[in-house]
Amino acid sequence: MGKEITKILPRNLWKHFYAFTQIPRPSKHEAQVVKYIEDFAKEYNLDYVIDEVGNILVSKPPSKGRESVSGVVLQSHVDMVPQKNSNKTHNFETDPVETIIDGEWLKANDTTLGADNGIGCAAMLAVLEADDIDHGPIEALFTINEEAGMEGAFGLKSGLLKGQILLNLDSEDEGELFVGCAGGINLQAKSNFETEAPQSGTGLEITVSGLKGGHSGLDIILGRGNSNKLLGRLLWSAINNSPIQLAQLKGGDLRNAIPREAKATIVIGNEFENDFRNFVSRFTDVIKAELKHTEPDLSIEIRTVDRPEQVLTEKEAERLVGMLNAAPNGVIRMSSDMEGVCETSLNLAIVEILDGKAEFFYLIRSSVDSAKYAVGEQVTALHKLLGCEVEYSGDYPGWRPDTSSFILQTCRKVYSELFGQEPGMLAIHAGLECGIIGGKYPGMDMISFGPTIRFPHSPDEKVHIDSVGKFYKFLKATLEAIQ
Repeated sequence: MGKEITKILPRNLWKHFYAFTQIPRPSKHEAQVVKYIEDFAKEYNLDYVIDEVGNILVSKPPSKGRESVSGVVLQSHVDMVPQKNSNKTHNFETDPVETIIDGEWLKANDTTLGADNGIGCAAMLAVLEADDIDHGPIEALFTINEEAGMEGAFGLKSGLLKGQILLNLDSEDEGELFVGCAGGINLQAKSNFETEAPQSGTGLEITVSGLKGGHSGLDIILGRGNSNKLLGRLLWSAINNSPIQLAQLKGGDLRNAIPREAKATIVIGNEFENDFRNFVSRFTDVIKAELKHTEPDLSIEIRTVDRPEQVLTEKEAERLVGMLNAAPNGVIRMSSDMEGVCETSLNLAIVEILDGKAEFFYLIRSSVDSAKYAVGEQVTALHKLLGCEVEYSGDYPGWRPDTSSFILQTCRKVYSELFGQEPGMLAIHAGLECGIIGGKYPGMDMISFGPTIRFPHSPDEKVHIDSVGKFYKFLKATLEAIQ
């Protein structure tokens, strides 16, 4: 069914998106898709350059008589978040994405779709090959590894771009103009722990699954469950009421996705096993009742496994499980400037306790830098109290709104004339590359817009088909309106 999307209008955009679904492109594995863009530039005799980090910039000369118009940089990232349901066999480094048309929506078969940001990239390629747009100078910047650290934007050199206006095509609500975004920082806490041989008993594996997950910025306000936090809550209650011994724990796999699954292996005395299973059943009922509206498919299951050779000592288990249970997560503060927008949040994305080492990995986001660092200090204090080392990485700035911006006023006028209604204006609680690029190119006038995409960073990701057509029509009209 996948190739049917090439019949959707506008066909020049959808043909490129189909090609993107056939090219494996998880973060840090973008070479094939960059080669696709390079071959495209050669086919259309367009100048291009691949910079030191792997971004590719393709330039298109202005239409006749439009040489003096302000230059525009179109910008999207080529990588996608690799997430799949547990029942799906899929290798994101080798396998194409299987697409499904579901009524008004396009989605994938139990994996992320890659509309984030493949649709933006496809729109840029469509513009580069189009002969029906009256435009000024265009540069199309395709960045790498946005999802796993914004490596492409960080590695961009000043002086490469010539345009004065940047149109970022990586937002996910058609009809909304995004004029600001949150900054972010990664925090990793590490600790060693003592183990011992387990006492006699049965090995059990506890699995939290069935959660929706999603984008750790856009979806953090939805109140979805975090598998790491739910498992930590279960274990903390259990460890204080049952003679369990914790062997290992693993939850989450991406810093920018709300974790959907987590597993722990324990040892419990045979005489306590039935009581423990009953406890987990009651705990599951409680959590299902709490999250019945946001996580209807939540599951907590137990299965018997081989008894592990080593478990944490009682003291170490209490320390690490207590830390997991106490760790902050979710929305910290809503914005006072924009109603319904999250200002500051954090996602306890990855937890691993294994082979004498424990790691906790957070992504902290905020549109206010001081608040971002304050949350980092809070998390640092918690982990240092319990003997952990803490490291920060990937600090990137937010993008402050400028409501007097020329491109904002232009876009508002164009959208109103095209569709007969005013567009919205928002800041987004996610890390667009605009903040980083703006820091390297001070004074660049920036805006972000895109089609309607729901549940990015999860296997539920889908894009509204009609919104893609409106988005592309708006993009072309904006390019024509820029003077």
